[in-house]
This record gives sequence, structure tokens and C-alpha cells, in this order.
Amino acid sequence: MADLENIANILSLSVVASSARTAEQQLKELESQEGFALTLLHTVASTNLPLSTRLAGALFFKNFIKRRWIDENGNYLISANDVELVKKEVIPLMIQLPGNLQVQIGEAISVIAESDFPQRWSTLMDDLISKLSADDMVTNAGVLSVAHSICKRWRPLFRSDELFLEIQMVLDKFAVPFLTMLQTVDKQIDEYSSDKARMVILFDVLLLLVKLYYDLNCQDIPAFFEDNMSVGMSIMHKYLNYQNPLLEDNTEDEEASVLSKVKASIAELIQLYISRYQEEFDPMVDNFIQTTWNLLVSLTPQPKYDILVSKCMTFVTAVARVPKYFELFNTESAMNSIIKEIVLPNVTLRESDEELFEDDPIEYIRRDLEGSDSDTRRRACTDFLKELKEKNESLVTNVVMVHIKSFFEEYNNNQILNWKHKDLCMYLFTSLAINGKVTNAGVTSTNVMLDVVEFFKSDVVPDLLNQQAHPILRVDAIKYVYVFRNQLSKEQLIEILPVMAKFLQDKEYVVYTYAAITIERVFSMRQSAISNQLVFSKSDIASSSELLLTNLFSLTLKQGTTPEKLAENEFLMKAVHRVLLTTENSLGAFALTVLNQLMEILKIISKNPSNPIFTHYCFESIAVVIKYYHDSLSTLIDIIIPVFLSILGDDIQEFIPYVFQVMAYILELLPAGSMIPPSIKQINEALLAPAVWELGGVIPAATRLLKDFVKLEQSVYPDLVPVLGVFQRLISSKSYDVHGFELLEYIFTFIPAERLQPFLKNIAVLLLQRLQNSRTEKYLKKFVVFLGVISCKLGSDFVVQFIDEVQEGLFQQIWNNFVIDTISKVGNLLDRKIVLAGSLNTVVSGNLFSSKYGNLIVPTLDIIVKTACSESIANVNSEFVDYDATEEISTFGSSYSRLSSITEKPYDPLPTVDVHNGLRKYTGEVLLEFNQKAGGNFLPQIQTQLSEEGKNALTKLCTT
Repeated sequence: MADLENIANILSLSVVASSARTAEQQLKELESQEGFALTLLHTVASTNLPLSTRLAGALFFKNFIKRRWIDENGNYLISANDVELVKKEVIPLMIQLPGNLQVQIGEAISVIAESDFPQRWSTLMDDLISKLSADDMVTNAGVLSVAHSICKRWRPLFRSDELFLEIQMVLDKFAVPFLTMLQTVDKQIDEYSSDKARMVILFDVLLLLVKLYYDLNCQDIPAFFEDNMSVGMSIMHKYLNYQNPLLEDNTEDEEASVLSKVKASIAELIQLYISRYQEEFDPMVDNFIQTTWNLLVSLTPQPKYDILVSKCMTFVTAVARVPKYFELFNTESAMNSIIKEIVLPNVTLRESDEELFEDDPIEYIRRDLEGSDSDTRRRACTDFLKELKEKNESLVTNVVMVHIKSFFEEYNNNQILNWKHKDLCMYLFTSLAINGKVTNAGVTSTNVMLDVVEFFKSDVVPDLLNQQAHPILRVDAIKYVYVFRNQLSKEQLIEILPVMAKFLQDKEYVVYTYAAITIERVFSMRQSAISNQLVFSKSDIASSSELLLTNLFSLTLKQGTTPEKLAENEFLMKAVHRVLLTTENSLGAFALTVLNQLMEILKIISKNPSNPIFTHYCFESIAVVIKYYHDSLSTLIDIIIPVFLSILGDDIQEFIPYVFQVMAYILELLPAGSMIPPSIKQINEALLAPAVWELGGVIPAATRLLKDFVKLEQSVYPDLVPVLGVFQRLISSKSYDVHGFELLEYIFTFIPAERLQPFLKNIAVLLLQRLQNSRTEKYLKKFVVFLGVISCKLGSDFVVQFIDEVQEGLFQQIWNNFVIDTISKVGNLLDRKIVLAGSLNTVVSGNLFSSKYGNLIVPTLDIIVKTACSESIANVNSEFVDYDATEEISTFGSSYSRLSSITEKPYDPLPTVDVHNGLRKYTGEVLLEFNQKAGGNFLPQIQTQLSEEGKNALTKLCTT
């Protein structure tokens, strides 16, 4: 039984930086003990412990549940007794916790509910409802918090019968108590309107009720809510319009009040209704529009109202999307009112924005960049303007341009004093000029009424060249280049790049960061949306790449007061990566300087990994240097591997997938016949450790490295049992079975057959058990591909014997029931080639197939020739890597982060056969060659037995 005092002591150490990693490891070692989960919960609940210890416990409990509650097949990973006790105690415990702990335990409950509710936790809603009270609002807040953590899971899900059954089950039990509680809270707010303490808790409960209102309606409007819409929406309207000085702190500028949060959630709810349930909501829309308008006009510029303004703007944007309501805005006078009363006040730069620019520049950048998750006024106003402009481009453009002209005049009257007017002009013009969204590739379409290139020349270039311009205006100018880079010519961009490079020496954080962002995006530009060819090549930046990199490294290290601070600005490292990609192999000796800089940065941030995006691009940059300068591979190894071994020795789990990928790539660069460098070979045993294969984010990289060990130097593993143990672990997993097949292909291809002989039957049994008991379509395809690989490498007779060794005659059943049906379903080009070539080889070479299973020849060849002639091609591969399309990294360890610069090339047992154009030719040649060996009788005899489509396909193959 886990000991509470011991766990509390370890948790207290986990919040101290120097002991955090050791403490976390100790906790993970206790996870398998009976009662650990419950003891951890009791630690969180203990009021005798410091809040920091309890919070650490809540966080660990949440992550423990995510990792250890169930496996990928839905089986519990902790004891049945612990499962029942956790379900029994977690809700009453959470209800009593303070808010910051409630959030973490609520997330854990949501994870449990995702797997267990409703089938394996059928009492959950009944337990919650039974604890609701007409008087105890503190308990109600806890109960509703749990309910919200369960129901909010529905918001992003795709519609399905299973989902709607779950929602209906909740509604059947919860809808009436929900509405009753909403009415009770409404009534008590009226009764206790002068009792501040009571009002705060009542509004906390109301906030949860509004969120639940959204949850319960997020997929479809339930009949209960439609029938009671006048009741529910009347209460929503009341509190959207509600005022009470007791709930507002006039001395607070930053933190939103609970009343503002309630109104923001109501705005989010009515935005859902106007977007999805317009017909049902229509009788009430006018009241909500008027109230929302009045609210937007009345709110001050203080940051505490930012989310409320953003949510209200999102609602009016949804209103404008509906043609009948757009007519409310579709006159010059109405549009002028919108711009003057709503848009301009909310896009004008505020004092708080200037403070953010100075005091928290990285947050300023993240909010300002298109696509940020922040609820900003400017973003919401821009979306509103875009919606209006889509409906009536000329009216919106003309009205806004009048204001822009006026602001430009005021700016020109006094450029120092009125610089904010220029900022406003830049923002409004940019918002008007963009059609659609700004994507990673930039703006693809612009407003035909505006000339973005002329505006660049007349109003942007002066701020780029004027060193005395206000820093925010310089940022505006840089951002204009960033946004409209596709509209500017290459010549214009080349002229402006030295200015951008000079900004990398600017003292202002936002200025040099935006310059780095813009340089990175400009070098990412392609010649067209469908072109693989980049606009800028190494010749374009040969003279400036060394200076660019020097400045970028200088800026990065300038932040290096702590590992966290150094890694804060991922935009600088992304720019380093892009410059290296563009420069390719033209850095000469400076490449080693770059690599040494990168390794120094890596050593610093490894002390406390904090920014996964920065880390990712640091490793991408290291990979690019190796890619283009591997002529000096031994020198690179001497620089890189000692740091990597230190990372592995310190068990820095966030970096291990990257280290394994780079190590694997180094091995893949070695000339044929090379031995594994001793510095890398020394990790061969550690690579097989079970702990390595427990981390999902590590498995693809670890598999790649293990495959390279097996390929290069088979003697590194004199005992194959541990290697096959890894294969067994992977092949039993629905998530990682693909990697199991990859490893097995290398084992069969590169390890001598005599060493494999004792294990063949067990391997076949494992594969066939999974095929019989829990196959997926993905597994079936990879199984057939595997048979194709071993047929190509080891021969037809080996394939037959491999399966028949499990049970005589089993091959016929497997081939007939699984292989033949799957051949035509494999879409990936390389896999299709392997399957076709391998199955063809199995049929026409060797003796066992024809002698034992001659009845399979015709159906197999029929599907082979039809598939070989098929015009359908999927997943066409290309050497070009679209770095913009790669998945954005946001957290450590949650999933595998592939290094795009050194993506692994899949194993190809037939490299001389072209997957695009050579497959038909190869199939025809093999058939004709076999026919010739058979005295010319084989194909005529077979053709008469093929299907009509098969006959035509065979004729086509053999005549071309």
C-alpha cells in the first residue's frame, strides 16, 4: 500500500527545481503499487499539507490518469480495486477542493469519463445530481465543475450515434435538474443582490451553468432546451444586460470579474445559437443584438474586458453572416456607426498594449501574430470587418478608407505626437486588404480596390528606413512585409532583406523578433502554391547567411540568463533553421561554428526543457548541418555525440526522440560496409531497455535507430531475444504495430537466416494470433507488405514454409482469406510495389506454392494483373518536404515529433523498380520471363481462367 507521508514528501521535492526530476522518477516507481492512485488523491485532499504540494499532487494525478488508466485497447492498467475506489472517492473529494486543484482533478475525471462513461461508470450522473442542493452553492460549484469537465468533451467531437446516445442519456437525467438549478440561482441572485460574498459564489455557479448550457447544446439543440428556450434564454439575456457594482472592482484593470466572465460565456452561447439554431433562436435574436451592441459601446478599453469584447464581437460577426441580419449593417450610415462606435475604439492601440510591448514582448508577439489563440479585441474586430467586407466589399472599403485618410492627415500634422494614428492606419489597411486568412504561406488574395504594393512603397518603406520611427511603427512595417510578401516582387524583397537583417541588431525585442519571423517566412516562399521550387536559393543569400546566423545566435544567447529565458523565443531558432535550409552547403568552415553554437544552446536548455517548439527547431537545425556537411562526418560526430550521450545519461526524456533520430541519421550516412562508431555503439544495450519502449513519443525514433543497428552491424546483438522482445511488444500494440513490422523487416533482411531459424515459428505465431484476434485494416495491410518483403528477399518457398510451420496447410487459409483480398487495397505506392512484386514472386518462383497450393495461382494472378494496371495511385511521395505543412509542436512527449529535415526513407527491397512508371513493366516482364521458362504454355493457359477484366489487364501488361 502506498504511504501518504512518503508521497507527500516526494511531491514537496518535486516543486524544487534541483530535485524535481529525481522526485518525478521516484513517484513513477511507486505508480505500480496497490493503492497508489487513492493515496495520491488523499494527498491532494489533505488540508495539512502546503498548497504547492497538493497542487503538485493534483498535476501528477492528472498525468498519471492520462498515462495509466487504460491502455489502447481499453483495458485498465491499475487494479480493479483501485479503479472502483478512485471512481467512488474522486467526485466527493473534488467538490471540496479549492479552484486551482479542482481544475486538475476535473481534467482527470474527464479522462476517466472519456473511457468509462457511461458504460463502465453508469452511476456518475446520478452521483452528481444527488449532491446538488438548493442552498449549498459551494458544493453545487464543485458538482457543476465535474459535470462541465465531462460534458465539454463533446464540443470538438464529430457526430456519431454513440455520441448522441451518451448526450441523450445525460439529458434524460440532468436536463431538468440543470434548468431547476439555473432558475434557483437566478432567484437567489435577486434575493441576495446586496450580499457581495453570496453574490460572488452565486455568479461562480452561474458561470458553470452557462458553460454547461453550451456543452449540452453543442452538438444539436435538444428538444428539452427548445421547449424551454424562453425560460433559458430570458435568463441569459437578463445577465448579458446585468449590472451590479458589488461584482466589479474599479481598481482592477487586468483581471476579468466573474460578471464579465458570465457575460462572455453567454455571448459564446448565443453565438452557437445564431450559427447553428437560427430558426429556433430567431424570435429572440433582435433583443440579443441590441443588448450586445449596447454592451460593446459601453465597455472601456481596460484589458479586463478583452475576452468579453472578443466574445461579443464573435457573436455580431455570426449575426452578420446571416443574410437577413446583415441588412441591419448594410447602409453607409450603419456602417459608419459600426466603424466609429465599435471597430475604432477596439483596434486603437492602448496604454496596456504599449506596456505589454515593453514588459512582455514575447506575449505581445504571440497575441499579434495571425492565428494566435488569444482572445484579442483586434482579432475579433478584424474578423468582423472581414465578414462585412465579404458581404459588401465596396461599402466597407470606402467607409474605412475615409477614416484611414483622416488618420493619415492627423499623423502627418505631427508624426511624433500622433504616431498611434499611423499604427491605426496600418492595421485597418492591412485588415481591409486581406481576402481570406493569412496562412503559413502568406496572403493569396487581396482586395481589388486597394493597391498593396503602392501602399508598401509610399507608407511602409519610409518606416522601414527611418531609424527614428516609433518601434511599434517599425514593427507594423515589418509585419506588412510578412503579411504581403507574396504580393511583393522578388526584387523588392531582395532590396528589403538587408534592412531586415539590420533589424536583427535592434535593441527592441519585438522589432528584432518580427524581423526574424519575416526573414524565416520570406525564405519559405514558393514560386507558386503548387510548386516545390522555393523563391530564394543559396545563391541569393550566399553573401549574407553568415551574418544572419551570427546575429540570430547573438540574439538567442543574449536571453540566456536561464535555460527557460534562452528558449523563450522560438521564432529566432525557426529563423536559424530556415536560413540553414536555404544556405544548404554554402557555409564552408563556418558550418562547424554554427554546429558548436547549436550544441552549446542545447546543453543550456537541457538543464530545464521548457519550450518544445524552440527545442524542435534547435534539433532541426543540427540535423540540417549534418545533412549538408556530412563529408566531415567524423568531425561532426565528435562534436555532437558527447552532448547526446550526456542527454541520454541524464534521462532528459523531452530530448530523447530527437537524439535517437539524429543518431540514426548519422548511421544512415555511413558508407556501405562501415562499422557503427564506438561512441554510438555503446548505447546498444540501453536502447533495448523496457523503459525506452514505454514512451509513445520515443518509439518511432527508437525503432529507427534499432533498425540501423541491426542493418549495419548484426553482431552488436549476439543474443536476438531482447531484440525480438521489442518486436513482440510493438506488434501487440494497435498504435505501434507498424514499427513492429518495420523492425521485423530489417531483422529478416539483414540477420542471417541460420540465426533466425530457432525463432521463426514463434514469430509467425505472434503475427497470426494478432491477425486472428485483434487485426485492424492497418495491421492487415502491413502484414501483407511484410510477406511481400520476405518473398522478395528470402524467396517464395520461405514465405510458404514460414506460415505452414505453425500448422500444415495454414498458408492456404491465410493467403486465400487475407492476402488476395488485401493486394488491391494497399494505397501507398511503395507498399503497393512491394505487395505486387512480393505476391507475384511467391506465385511464379519456388516450388512449394505451385505444388501445394496450385489452386491459388489463378485468383492471385487475377488480382495482381488488375491491380498492376490500375490507374488509381495514392500517397505519391516526393523528395520535397513542405515544412509549413508539418504538424506544429506544442507540448513535449505527447506525440512523436519527427525531424522533417532528416525524414527516414522507408525500406525498399526493390530499389531498381520505379513505383510510378516501372511497376507495370516489371510485372509484365516477370510474367513473360516465367512463361518462357515454362515453355510458353503458362500464360495462355492461365488467361483462359482469369476474369474478363483480368484477361484484358494481362494482355495489356504483356504487350506493353
